[in-house]
Formats: sequence, structure tokens, C-alpha cells
Amino acid sequence: QDGPQRKKRKSEVGEVDKQLDILAIGTAVGSILLYSTVKGELQSKLDGGHDSRINCVRWHQDSCYLYSCSDDKHIVEWNTQTCKVKCKWKGDNSSVTCLCISPDGKMLLSAGRTIKLWDLETKEVYRHFTGHATSVSSLIFTTVKPMNESKPFDGITGLYFLSGAIHDRLLSVWYIRSDRKEKNAVMSFTVTDEPTFVDLTVTEVKEEPVKLAVVCRDGQLHIFEHILNGYCKKPLTSNCTIQIATPGNDGDSTPKPVPVLAAAFCTDKQSLLLVYGNTLQPIIEKVSLNTSESHICLVRDIQKVLSLKTDAALTKVKTPVVNSDTKVLVPGIPGHSTALKTPALGKEKKKSKRKPGETEESIEERLGALDIDVSKVKTPGGLPQTDSFAVLLVQGLESNDAEILNKVLNTRKENIVKNTVARMPIHAVIPLLHELTKRLQGNPYSASLMVRWLKSVFTLHASYLSTLPDLIPQLGMLYQLMESRVKTLQKLCRLHGRLFILVTQVAASQTVQDVPEVNQTAKLVYEDDSSEEEGSDDEMIADKDSDENWDEDEEKEEQSDEQDMTVEKEINGDSDLEPENESEEE
Repeated sequence: QDGPQRKKRKSEVGEVDKQLDILAIGTAVGSILLYSTVKGELQSKLDGGHDSRINCVRWHQDSCYLYSCSDDKHIVEWNTQTCKVKCKWKGDNSSVTCLCISPDGKMLLSAGRTIKLWDLETKEVYRHFTGHATSVSSLIFTTVKPMNESKPFDGITGLYFLSGAIHDRLLSVWYIRSDRKEKNAVMSFTVTDEPTFVDLTVTEVKEEPVKLAVVCRDGQLHIFEHILNGYCKKPLTSNCTIQIATPGNDGDSTPKPVPVLAAAFCTDKQSLLLVYGNTLQPIIEKVSLNTSESHICLVRDIQKVLSLKTDAALTKVKTPVVNSDTKVLVPGIPGHSTALKTPALGKEKKKSKRKPGETEESIEERLGALDIDVSKVKTPGGLPQTDSFAVLLVQGLESNDAEILNKVLNTRKENIVKNTVARMPIHAVIPLLHELTKRLQGNPYSASLMVRWLKSVFTLHASYLSTLPDLIPQLGMLYQLMESRVKTLQKLCRLHGRLFILVTQVAASQTVQDVPEVNQTAKLVYEDDSSEEEGSDDEMIADKDSDENWDEDEEKEEQSDEQDMTVEKEINGDSDLEPENESEEE
């Protein structure tokens, strides 16, 4: 009984032995699987309670009831013996993410954005707590009995409970009062990153401090010791931080951090069970605590532990015996040229089918014509071309594939970003803007990368976007987002943005104007047999004929042209008087 019982600390039961070996697993489709850990098989399936993904499942301490919450905003009470819904009620206006049952089993804590305490008999809200800015990921009671023993205990008043939320580095502690005045947290614990796993020792004695172990997303473990005795304004820091690292020998001199995945206090409350390493192959170790040191780094060589198992597995692999004459082609390499030799009999059969006067290319010749030289195709350094990036981006937007989009949008090179945006089809511009808007709302690091893409889209596709009739509703959210981001330096940012677009447009128009001037020199010059003088005479005659229709300004230009002509003649050795005399005679 000890193994499964430790798995489900919140459902430790002494009376109901049958329930100890059942593990409840919530699924993404809304059903709950009851798995027998003793038999090693699926015992039953609970259906019909939820329409959406299940976020949390909790066993009741004293009975065969199970509580679950989901993205469909509801909380369901299940009877696991009949496998049917006993009761279902709306828990929140948004998705309910976490549940916790009170020590006496009469109350239920639920959390989405706000935290509510429910009376399980009437299914009514007993208390409201303001909650967190983001959705709550962990709820746990820290005390079993109230610290103030003078008043009679009703099972819930005077208890403390703890909550943690996603993207929140503070764990809040709440106090359940007899009146409804206080709704805010009484104290908070600060950690280095978002908490992923929380465990604590429940205290029954007034003077005994609560020990709290918090595993963060960055792989560190923080241990707190604090006596819960009312309101504390300042966030409390950890008494001890535990990290695990590799020794850093065997060729690799730098030690690498090993993430802590989970931690749980043992029954003696002095030692910890640590789970660290890889999620697929975790290592579990019992460690005795010495919280007098503020920072502990445990050195563990996890490579040796894992390498023993992998070596044993590799011995089972057999290499096939390959003949030296056989040529093996590696799949997936485009344009590999192989000598395709069809047998002689096959050729004769094909030839016999043809008409006597007809000449047709064989398949071998056609394949030879299709062969591509790999050396020409490969790009220097093996870097991806912008063509493939543009294709990948369109594919990612159409299929909504996060992996493809991350690969493309996380590039930092301005050159690749510009070329990709320039080569993408116009119909993909609006979907790309929607995707960028979604990612801009994330953490600041990804937002800084997305701004480069936005800049390129607006400078290269501004003319297309200005033609859209529904541009304001399409880009309204993005505009509001940008407005809120640049509120501090609003005028300066607007000026910078407009100047940037102006400068890029001017630069683009100059490059367009410069392009045709390159090819204006004549590729071929044809000269007539007549002398240069006659050619110049003809030009002067033509000038004189059209002379009468010109304005004064144009006459000045002609004079300057004639001066240029005389200079050219002097250079060529011809007299400048001859053409003028001839024109006067004309």
C-alpha cells in the first residue's frame, strides 16, 4: 500500500483499502481514466461530465468520490463505484484550473483567476479570494488546525492555504477568516521563476514552522521555513536554494546544470525525495537537509547512470551484412545521380513494341535528363535560403504549425527577414500580421524578435495594406497593443516610425530609378559610310529647319549644344567654320 499511497498524498486513506491502488488520470478530451496500479490495467472510464480538457483531479479523503475541473468552467463530483456524475456545477466565468479539498473534507477550494471556497453539501460559495493575475496552477492547505485555539474550531475558519499561478514568481498565502472582510493574501513567498511543483509539511503545533519546497521552471529548488502567524507585508525569500550540476570532467570542463523536476518531504520532515534529470528517465534520490546553508549545489554525474542502460540496449542492434558490389542510397537527399541499368531482356521487349520508324527516349535517358547536380544546389555553409523560408512561413501559417512558425520567426538576421517578407505571397500578409500580433502579447524577448518582422511587413507591403477596405478592424488589436507599449514616448516613437517609412520609401524609389540607367549604353553601334562632316551637316540642317518653332530658352540650349559640337570638332581635328558656313549658305 505504501507506494501508491505516496503517489497520491492528498488522498491518503486508512479505511478504504480498495481505493488506494487507483490512479485517476484526466485527459484532454474531457474523460477520466481510472487506472489500477496493482493490476497494471485500466479499471474504468468516467465519461459525460466535461466537454473540454481536464485541468485537475482530486480524490476525497473519506469516500469514493472524485472531483474534477475543466476548461468548460464546470466542477464535477463523480461517484467512482457507479462511474457516474453525482453533481455538476459552474465553478467560474473562465476555465477552472485547480482544486483542493479541505482537511476535514467538507469544503473545496477551486481556482481559475479568482479563488473560491465551496461548501460541498450545498455547493454554494462560502468565501471569495481575489486570486492572481494569471490562472492558478497549484492550491494546497498549509495547516490542519487553527493557530488560535481559544475559539471553537468549525473545520475551516483559521486555516491557511497556499496558491501559485503560471508566469507568477510569487506564492501567496491566504487566511480563512470568520468574517468576509479580508480578501487579500496575508503573506507571499518569492522564487526565481514560475513554480512547477509545490510540497510542504503540514503543521499541527502552533510554534512549529511550515516547511515548503518549491521547484521552479528554471530547475532550482527553494526551501522556506516560516511560522504562519498573521499578516506579513514583505515577500519572504527562501532559507535555502538547492541546485544540481554535473561534475564537469571527462573532456567537458564546464559543469552543466541538471534540472530538478519535483521534490517531496519524507515522513521525518527532515529529508527530501528529489526527482531530477530527464523527464523520460528521471533519477529519484533521498537527500537529508541542512538548511543552515543558504545555497547548496549537489554534484551528480547523470551521464554514468544513463549510459549504462543505453550501452546495454545498443548491443542488441545488429548491423546487416552488405555486399561490396551493392550501392546503398541514402533517402531524402535530392538529386543523387545513380547509374540505372535495366537488364538487356527488358530493353529488347520494349524495342519490340515500338514501331519500326519511331525513335523514343528510354526511361534511363529521361531520368538522366532530370538529374540535378548537387554541388550547384547546395548553398554556401548549408544555410537555409530565403526561398525556403518564405515557403515554410506560408505552410506554417496555413497549417497553424507552431514548430514551423517558431523555426522561421525566431531568426535574427535582418537580411533573411526582409527577403522572406519580400518573397512571400500577398495573401499571406494578413495571416502573418495576426500571428505576429498573437506573439507580441507574449514575453518581451519574443516580442523584440516579432518587431523586426512587423517592420519589414509594413515597409514592403504598405501599398497592399492601404488598399484593404477592412484594414482598421484587421489591425485594430495590433494598433492598440503598440499604443500601450509606446505610451511613455508616444510622440517620439510616432515621429521615428514615420521618418523610418519615409526614408525607406525614398531609398527604395532611388534604387528603382537607378536600375534602368545601367543598361542604357548601346550594345551595337552602326556607322554609315559617309564622312563625319556630312553627318554633322545633316544634323545642322535639321536643327535649322526646326529652329523656327523653338522658344528663347530652347535657343539658348541650342547655342550651348553648338558650342559643345565645336569643341568636339576641334578635338577631332576638323575646322569648326565649315559647318557654320554651309548652314549660312543653306
